[in-house]
Amino acid sequence: MGVVLLVAGCSSADGEGDRPAAQQPKATDPYWVNPEGNAAKQVASYLDDGDTTRAELIKKIAAQPVGEWIGPEDPEGEAKRYTEAAEKADRDALLVLYNIPHRDCGQFSKGGASDGDAYRAWVDKVAEGIGDRRATVVLEPDAVLHLVDGCTPQQYHQERYDLLKGAIERLKRLPATKVYLDAGNAGWANPDSLPGPLRRAGIDGADGFAVNVSNFQTTEASKDFGHALSAKVGGKHYVIDTSRNGNGPYTGGDPKENWCNPPGRALGEEPTTKTGDPLVDAYLWVKRPGESDGDCKGGPKAGDWYPEYALELARNTE
Repeated sequence: MGVVLLVAGCSSADGEGDRPAAQQPKATDPYWVNPEGNAAKQVASYLDDGDTTRAELIKKIAAQPVGEWIGPEDPEGEAKRYTEAAEKADRDALLVLYNIPHRDCGQFSKGGASDGDAYRAWVDKVAEGIGDRRATVVLEPDAVLHLVDGCTPQQYHQERYDLLKGAIERLKRLPATKVYLDAGNAGWANPDSLPGPLRRAGIDGADGFAVNVSNFQTTEASKDFGHALSAKVGGKHYVIDTSRNGNGPYTGGDPKENWCNPPGRALGEEPTTKTGDPLVDAYLWVKRPGESDGDCKGGPKAGDWYPEYALELARNTE
């Protein structure tokens, strides 16, 4: 599985009144809806063209809060802008940190900080940008999983554990920040291999863990996986990425690329903290629906807006 780097812009645009910028009810979904995300911009573009049919489809995405993936260039500024905008709307920011050195094992989303010191400095800037404002952070998708599956070379393992633990400690010094360490997905072949590495990565100091980030496993399968894992890491709570799991995982084609822009998928449960399960703190859209997983199956490079795919997700959602 790969996870893509998604960097959002914060630019102003015309036609704000036509955008689905209203926040969701705070009691069920306390996360901030960004009125300038890629889906909202697509809605505005379709409306400018008079294409109300496609605009209504993409509104299914644009109306929901999605993760803001902090980029490498201005971590403090981005974190500050997102959390300030969320605070102004009396909502919580949902941030994703995805900059670990040797990220994604050289696959579609390869990259990350140049070394451990650069990563620590980057995390520190993110923390300074968040300050005392409310934020939920999903920390480093795939980082632990790629230690367990051997994808990340052995010589980088101890440093990565140290960096993850340090990031959790730094972020948890903030007064209003929750941290969920990524813990893979229900398609993982050997869940019993995960608790030890999660502990080494500092799960004890986090609020919990995240499952199914950028993946397509069903919510029920994710709950089974999450509950089993929680029992082995001290009863930690967790969140589930439901952004694109409405039709479950794709089983056609090359199994090694089933995660990359698979056809026939649908949006999953809308983001909410009312999950009906005491261990599941929230359903979140961590992956931003409509952004490409990578240049596979006709898609653009990882993280680029892919309107055809966004429309397919929306059409397939009841």
